[in-house]
Amino acid sequence: MNVSQSAPVSRLDISIAGEVNLDLILYGLEETIPVDREILASNFEITLGSSSAILAHNLAVLGSRVGFVTRYGSDAMGSIAMERLAESGADISHCMRSEGDAKTGVTIVLPHGRSRRILTYPGVMFDMTMADVDIEYLASARHFHLSSLFLLKGLHAGLPDLMRELKQRGLTISLDTNDDPENRWDGVLRETLPLVDLLLPNDDEVRKIAGRSSVEEALDVLAPIVPLIAVKCGKHGARVQDGPRRFTVPGIAADPVDTIGAGDSFNAGFLFAWLNGERPEQCAEAGNICGALSTQKAGGTEAFRDRAMREQFLQLHPLPRSSKS
Repeated sequence: MNVSQSAPVSRLDISIAGEVNLDLILYGLEETIPVDREILASNFEITLGSSSAILAHNLAVLGSRVGFVTRYGSDAMGSIAMERLAESGADISHCMRSEGDAKTGVTIVLPHGRSRRILTYPGVMFDMTMADVDIEYLASARHFHLSSLFLLKGLHAGLPDLMRELKQRGLTISLDTNDDPENRWDGVLRETLPLVDLLLPNDDEVRKIAGRSSVEEALDVLAPIVPLIAVKCGKHGARVQDGPRRFTVPGIAADPVDTIGAGDSFNAGFLFAWLNGERPEQCAEAGNICGALSTQKAGGTEAFRDRAMREQFLQLHPLPRSSKS
């Protein structure tokens, strides 16, 4: 597949700069794995991974006009990932392939019931810099999103200036930090938070971002900084801070097959509704629906790729539409 031949989108709803990898998921392994023995998994899946790419894929499937910018390796993993993204309808005309021995990142996921081990080889994730980012392309959207802040180290030096420039051009900005592998929760985060219109952490991340022990205390700290915060709380739904208002939107009852990528799928639903002008309550409801849909198959995108499953699920749980839609 020649990525450069993908037709660019003339006007985007959302531009996303981020990482891409594949998830290799091995099921049925014990939490304690002995060394020097061959341990057999009960099942295996290979799916599109990474927070940024899962979001781009699922938003495009929902119907948003998505522009995605990333750097990927010149290996089979990179080709598969790009094919999956192109299949979704996301515009990948500004994705860059690293030549030579550079490899696409890969994540090995070992689910253990409600918990899981996540082992990631970053590959070229750290290599994308501001020199790779076409600001005119990003600014052709109405909204800009960044996921996996702490994995995109090459962007850190110029990221605050990029966000300021995009805001001056009229774009709104959302951020999902995801986990900080170094568990520091500082650096570029402190400079970018005041530039964000919408923050999309989970309940653990919001506590670490704010340095507080509870979600409520964390929202008290962050509410004066970020206008809208939607905290993902799994099966319990979402806790939303909209200016001075704080409320909970209950989750969707669904028997999960796999929760990998559910948070990124929540982001897709929330942003899809938000870009369509819905109120925060309805955006969170859409996020909960898309997060629940994601859990119906392995990985973060497979339920969205399955058209029959997706349409049946969304008939049972329609995405909210306000009178403004």
